[in-house]
Amino acid sequence: MDLGLKDRVYVVTGATRGLGNAAARELVADGAKVVVTGRDEKGAADAASELGPNAVGVAADNADPEAAGRLIAAARDRFGRFDGVLISVGGPPPGFVADNTDAQWQSAFESVFLGAVRLARTAAGELEQGGVIGFVLSGSVHEPIPGLTISNGLRPGLAGFAKSLADELGPRGIRVVGLLPGRIDTDRVRELDGLSADPEATRTASESRIPLRRYGTPDEFGRAAAFLLSPAASYLTGIMLPVDGGVRHGF
Repeated sequence: MDLGLKDRVYVVTGATRGLGNAAARELVADGAKVVVTGRDEKGAADAASELGPNAVGVAADNADPEAAGRLIAAARDRFGRFDGVLISVGGPPPGFVADNTDAQWQSAFESVFLGAVRLARTAAGELEQGGVIGFVLSGSVHEPIPGLTISNGLRPGLAGFAKSLADELGPRGIRVVGLLPGRIDTDRVRELDGLSADPEATRTASESRIPLRRYGTPDEFGRAAAFLLSPAASYLTGIMLPVDGGVRHGF
């Protein structure tokens, strides 16, 4: 199926590794052009280089109030248009309620929540009919994940913001979507598994709770993201799509 991505231009944040990078790869593979971001200038440049001539890297921190405008300007300057954004932010530090400090909460709020809100708000002002705003969130939108207290506190609020934004932008023909990754086999998930006394047993136990009985691959997540951002998904907005091997059974 042709997703209709040829020559469309997207900003993908947090795209030097993990889920953001997987989404950027699939967008480019289907003909889109992307601005990929990361906090480190070299990392962003290297990620763009690996993606080829239809990608440009820009160093940006989502917590920077000026980042949103710079990224959209980079899309227009390099590729001549701006069709959408996928907001992916690295997970905040793990920990239980008693572990996480005020400083960790504040830092995570600035990057994971407020930075995402700011970027979405700025994109909404720049997009035309057919544009799309996507959020990479987490299964914690529906149910808290043990040991990820900060993420459990912020991601559901961001999902609520995304749904409100979908209602507000719908009359303009702009879509807002969210992806809820489960156990995708990324460095981040392997790191979290590694916090246990027996990482292999932790992974085996996690896989036993997934109907497909395995972790997802980054490419599988990337393909789901590329579809949701594409014109092929033109009648989907306000949804939170679980990409989790069936853990939530579609709900």
